[in-house]
Order: sequence, then structure tokens, then C-alpha cells
Amino acid sequence: MNFFALAYNLLFFALVKVLIIHQHFRLPDEGGAIRSYFLARALVERGIHVEVITASTVGAYNLKVVEGINVHYLPVAYENKFGFWERTNAFLKFTWGAASLGARLPAIDLCYAISVPLTTGIAAMWLKQTRRLPFVFEVGDLWPDAPIALGFVKDPVLKAILLKLERAIYTNATSVVALSNPIKSAITRKVPDKTVQVIPNMSDTEFFGTRGNDAEFRARHGLSEQFVVSYIGAVGFANGLDHLIDCARSAQQSALSVYFFICGDGALVDQHKLNAKRLNLDNLTFLPFTNRQGVKEIMDATDAVFVSYKPFRVLETGSPNKYFDGLAAGKLILLNFEGWIKEEVEREACGVYIDRQQPEKFARLITPFLQERALLRRYQLAARDLALRRYSRIQLGEQFVALVQATVNQFEPPVN
Repeated sequence: MNFFALAYNLLFFALVKVLIIHQHFRLPDEGGAIRSYFLARALVERGIHVEVITASTVGAYNLKVVEGINVHYLPVAYENKFGFWERTNAFLKFTWGAASLGARLPAIDLCYAISVPLTTGIAAMWLKQTRRLPFVFEVGDLWPDAPIALGFVKDPVLKAILLKLERAIYTNATSVVALSNPIKSAITRKVPDKTVQVIPNMSDTEFFGTRGNDAEFRARHGLSEQFVVSYIGAVGFANGLDHLIDCARSAQQSALSVYFFICGDGALVDQHKLNAKRLNLDNLTFLPFTNRQGVKEIMDATDAVFVSYKPFRVLETGSPNKYFDGLAAGKLILLNFEGWIKEEVEREACGVYIDRQQPEKFARLITPFLQERALLRRYQLAARDLALRRYSRIQLGEQFVALVQATVNQFEPPVN
């Protein structure tokens, strides 16, 4: 890069100010999905000023400066255990608060709105209308397709309203970011002329790059040389963890030295615990929701990561965080749904598909990895290699920064 190009980039990054709207923005010590944190950090590391509007379940409005990111917390309660209408109320309350606050923040050049929920796009459209502020819309899960397919949205009028809202958001966005190629294809079918760029979910290959001492974790749970399968994530209807419990039953009936962990929170935790108790499973433990360091402790003791969804085609388009963490940590991937991830793990020889309709076959599928550790290690190394080649957060962060720079360059400074 010559002197003038370098000077231009330094000046550009120093002057640009980006607003990220994400209701579920999380920091590493809080646990949960932290993609939006990585995106914000990528911008800050380039000298771009970043404002984030998110929600907090406690207290009043609060502003924190975290690692150079101005994080505005709006008091909007939300829990995974909320029902449909409770969630809807939380989404709309946050949308109103984000639009109101976003209208008062000075000198914003670009808004980056992250779904889910879809309603963050309403706030972004409002800012475009009132401040002539361009926005990019990120889609990690297809809404409202998913809640419609899963039966949470049944009223035909509400379906029509949500589908119209989705199309309006895509149409008004300068561009759309999809987390997978199937999501891109679905959006392109709805708005054929829209620019849709794929920036996949991220593998934190630096954080999961070194294995810690898992002896303490194993001792705490009475484990010795057992093969450990872990599920870390939401425990709701869409996750379909009844199948994991069936696999644990299959392993126990076959007297395999396999132990399962389910770590997370959600509406169906208690139901799954009761089911496991009813089946007298002594090879399954439920762990509470934990932060990033807690996830790493579990992952260090894990041999295989279980990635699970209910058998709905719309869910096959998604990019579950547990998959990318499993790749980063170099773990065998076990999954029970069709789609692009199944195609990828089979092509890369880093995972195994388990048919939901035949959980009794789990024992037969996992046995080769118990008997031949070299085979297990080969699959684990392939997973780690895939993370480094395709999903490194450093590489994808650079791709995101380039998107922001290109988008801002399309527009004259907005009137604020």
C-alpha cells in the first residue's frame, strides 16, 4: 500500500462512525453468541468509532464503554423461556427504544442492524427515513419463515404482515449480509435485485486454539476415560434435544463408555431433565448456562460436539454457534439434520450425521471412534483445519470491515 492510500485509510477509519443495533449483544464474560461483539471489535481495531444499542434485563438505561465500544443498554427484559407474545412484546419495546435512541446519537455514518429479531429492521428503516442513514441488515436465521414453519405464527393476517415487513426491510437496506449460502438464496428469491453478501458465522480459533487441563472438569463429574459428547446452547423447541436423550439411551443400552452433557438454558430444560430421569440415564448431566470461559472448560474435556435441530427445512439454513465453536476447538461434529452443514462435514470428513428417525444407530456410528482413537483424531484435526481455512474470526472480521468501508463510500455524509 502506497503512502497516499495508507493516509486515506487512516483518515477514513478515524472519521467513520457505525451504529450496531442488536437486541442480544453479548460480551465474552456474559456467555451466549458473541458474533456482534467480534464485529464491533473488528471495527474498533481499525480505528472506527462504534456505538451499539442492545438490551439489558435489569436496571434502567445504561452506557458502558467496553474495549472501545460504546454500548447503550436499554431496559428490556427477555428470557429464552418467554412465550411467543412475551417475546413479541420485548422485540417491539426494544425496537421503539433503539429507534428513539438512534435518532439522538450524533454523526452516525452507517447503521448495521442484526436479526434476530426481524424487528431490529424497523428501527433501521426509521433511521433511514428520519436521518437519511443507510443501513445494512444481517440475517442469521430466516424470519418470519422459521416461526411460521415451526407453528408459532398461525394467524394468516399476522403471517402476511410479517412477510411484508421482511420484504420491506430487505428492500430498504443498502445491502444484506447472510450467514450462509442457503439464507442468501432464500433472500434473493424474495428480493432478486438486492445485493446479498455472505459473511459466515465465526470460529474463535485463537480462544479455542490451545487445550487446557481438563482433568479437573472430569474429576468434578466423576469421569475417567469416557468419550464425552457435549451440547452447548439453547434448550428450546427448535433444538430438538429429545434426540440427544435418545442417543444417550442408545449408548447406555449398548454399555458404551460415552458420557453426555447438555449445557444451556431454555423453555424445555425441565422437560428434558424429567425425560432423562424417567429413562434412568446415568450417562447424562445437565449443566447451567455459562460464560465463554465455562464453555471452554467443557470443550476442553469434550471429544464430540452435538449439533441438533428439529427436522424443519428452514432450520437447515442456519449457522448455529455450537458448530463453529466445535470446529474451532477441533472436535468431532455430530449432527442430526440435513442441509449445508451436513454436506460440509461429510465433504470435509470432520463429522457424522445421525438420523433422528433411528437413534438406536447412534451406538453403531460412534463405536469406530471409540475403538480407533487415530480415526477420532483425524476427524478432529479436519474440523480444526476447516475452522482455520474458512471461518477464522480474524479473516471474517477483515471482510466485515471491507464491507463497511465500501458501503460508507457509496454515500455522501448523511444529514444528522
